[in-house]
Formats: sequence, structure tokens, C-alpha cells
Amino acid sequence: MNLLTSELRAALRANDIARRAAQQGAQREPDPVPVVKLLSPVGAATWLATELDADGDTLFGLADLGFGCPELGSFSLAEIASLRLPFGLAVERDLHFSTAHSLSAWAEAARRAGSIIGAERDLRRKVATGGGNELPSKGG
Repeated sequence: MNLLTSELRAALRANDIARRAAQQGAQREPDPVPVVKLLSPVGAATWLATELDADGDTLFGLADLGFGCPELGSFSLAEIASLRLPFGLAVERDLHFSTAHSLSAWAEAARRAGSIIGAERDLRRKVATGGGNELPSKGG
């Protein structure tokens, strides 16, 4: 599977360019929504990417390798694409992923839940109960 379409690449590059422009202008950096979700079909590893560097390989976003400590950072598209998983499987793109939540909202929810998968559940529950884009409280 091609992990990034040309449209996704363009959106990721636009976010990177906007962040760099804000840094150069000493403006507040944007807090974009994740553009793409990559995942392991046989485990908890999940990546939410918001930016793609000009090198065409370095993504920025929220990474969760399934150890209970999701973190913001950079990761290599080529490395993710080259992973060979059990049963001959590979990392996949969630074709139905979309979100209205910013990367910082995802990061906070993932830290609270201990995973991106848990954050997705909590954020969906919050929207379903009328909480909108706000984060769930620590109590639930």
C-alpha cells in the first residue's frame, strides 16, 4: 500500500511550511489536526502525522509504539514503510481516518489514556456525549 497519496503529501507539506513560516515570523506555531493515521494491523503501534519535511521522508506527529508512552516527535516514512510484520503484513494507512481534534488535543488525550488507541476512544466518546472538541476530564 502506498502510505501517502499526493493529496496527503501536499497537506502534510503545507502544515510544515506553515509551521516554519510562523517560526521565522516569531509567531505562535499552528496546532494542526493530524492528516494521516498509520497503524500496525497486528499490534498497537500507531502514528498520527501532521507534517512532512521537505526531504519527503521525515514526518512529525504523535507516535505510539504500544509501550504506554505516546510522544510527539519525528519519524521516518521509509522506516515505517519498510517494517515487515508477522504473517507478511506491513504498516497500513487508516483509509477512514479523519479528525477535528488538533495534534495537541490528541497528545494530551493519548498521555491520559496511555495510547493513541485509547485517546481515539476517549475523544469519540466525548464528541458523542456532546463534549465537542474538548478533552475528557481525568476522571473519565
